[in-house]
Amino acid sequence: MGGACSRKRDQQVNDDNLQTGVSGRYTKSGSSKWLGTSISKASMDVILGKQSCPSLMDLCIYKIREDINKYSTFSMLPRDISQQIFDDLVCSQCLNDSILKAFRDCALQDLNLGEYPGFNDSWMDVISSQGSSLLSIDLSGSDVTDPGLNYLKDCKNLEALNFNYCDQISDIGLDQINGLSNLTTLSFKRNNLITAEGISSLSGLINLVKLDLERCPKIRGGLVHLKGLSKLESLNVNCCNCITDADMKALAGLTSLKSLQIASSKVTDKGVAFLSALNKLTLLNMEGCSVTAACLESLTALDALLYLNLSRCNLTDDGSDKFSKLQNLKVLNLGFNEISSAILVHLKGLTNLENLNLDSCRINDEGMVHLAGLFRLKCLELSDTEVGSSGLRHLSGLHNLESLNLSFTVVTDVGLKRLSGLSSLKSLNLDARQITDAGLSALTNLTGLMHLDLFGARITDSGTNYLRSFKKLRSLEICGGGLTDIGVKNIKDLTSLTLLNLSQNSHLTDKSLESISGLTQLVSLNISNSRVTNAGLQHLKSLKNLKSLTLESCKVTANDIKKLQAMDLPNLVSFRPE
Repeated sequence: MGGACSRKRDQQVNDDNLQTGVSGRYTKSGSSKWLGTSISKASMDVILGKQSCPSLMDLCIYKIREDINKYSTFSMLPRDISQQIFDDLVCSQCLNDSILKAFRDCALQDLNLGEYPGFNDSWMDVISSQGSSLLSIDLSGSDVTDPGLNYLKDCKNLEALNFNYCDQISDIGLDQINGLSNLTTLSFKRNNLITAEGISSLSGLINLVKLDLERCPKIRGGLVHLKGLSKLESLNVNCCNCITDADMKALAGLTSLKSLQIASSKVTDKGVAFLSALNKLTLLNMEGCSVTAACLESLTALDALLYLNLSRCNLTDDGSDKFSKLQNLKVLNLGFNEISSAILVHLKGLTNLENLNLDSCRINDEGMVHLAGLFRLKCLELSDTEVGSSGLRHLSGLHNLESLNLSFTVVTDVGLKRLSGLSSLKSLNLDARQITDAGLSALTNLTGLMHLDLFGARITDSGTNYLRSFKKLRSLEICGGGLTDIGVKNIKDLTSLTLLNLSQNSHLTDKSLESISGLTQLVSLNISNSRVTNAGLQHLKSLKNLKSLTLESCKVTANDIKKLQAMDLPNLVSFRPE
């Protein structure tokens, strides 16, 4: 389904953004390393630039940062002040070996140094000098090794440690922290050195509440060492293909577990049976496991279960009647399974459902009637199914629906008229070649839309007139090739846009850049495969919030963009060509 201009999503398991939860992601790519930080934290420069009256504390910290090399120690300052100074230096990337020494014995509580460049064992001495005051450390993506963890032994009050993507830490390192009995959160995501023997070092962390071992491929048989962690509420071993049914047997006594993620493991229906005693479990992620509908018999005992991910499993219609007993479910992901519309009759009683994913299942109009009574639905994923215009009539009463994905379906312009009454709709994906201007005209009542994906739809300049109804739009994608500079003029008044993708529209020129120069909230802009040139870049100088700019297959070079970045777009951290 779809056409040449459409892009199909990656159908592999994405361990960093699963349906049941989103976890932080670190990367050692220089172009995007600080994108997450720059969005979530405001540097002092931004604060001073945007606030008419910064606080006295803001001004003091800003001045200290300017003169940072004049100070040899901050240990005489109150802890909250030295903590703010430290945080600002990290955010602005001004911290280095020399400056770090000034924070020795400052009794800092939180050190968020994930992905900070240059962090290695030589910094750990100053880290450990915070002593019993230190409560949390994020060293994700650093070059810390096993000997470096030895410094933490005196930080007895540590509650949270994050070593994601620290690929030089092994079982020896885990043994160094086994005495930190106050730890409640520990994460070693994507570690190729930790083995089952190393997991045994965690058996003494009796206060551990959250443990993340995602993508640790050598921990087979190690979960048996967690038996005594009676307070453990969250365990993530996603994408550990060494995890088997025997490991599930080892977890059977962890009755405090509320969240269990075992995606892409070797767990089968037999292993799921060991989980039936976990009566506090609210979230279970089994994406990509070799389970069938037979596992539902065990899951019916989990009365607290609210979030269930069975995407990319071996589900068929056989045994699917057991779904009707999971009446407390709020989120159900069945995407990429060999199930048909016949399964939907067993879902109609799940009246608490708020999120239903049927991506790439053999669902057609015939079964859609069984969704009509799911009045609490907020998110419905029907991408790459056989649902057409006739089936959409059964969605007309779902007035709480906020997100609907109809990409790669057979829905036509006529069917979109049936969505006009869904006044709560905020996100709509219509990436399909058969959608045209006429379909867009039927949606003008949806004035609350914030995200509209028309990636492969055949929208022309005439159709962009209807976009004026969507004043709240924050993201817009129109990449079907039918736009010219005239149509882009109708986008210039959508001042709430933070993401705009107009790639594949080969007739766009520098005039389009001029039209969108007033969209000052833009964070991401893509006008690849167009006629944009270096001369048009001057129109982007006003987009001070821009962090990502893509102009591939245009008459623009990386040097052209670098000049723009240096002179006018200091927040730009990702661009193509690069």
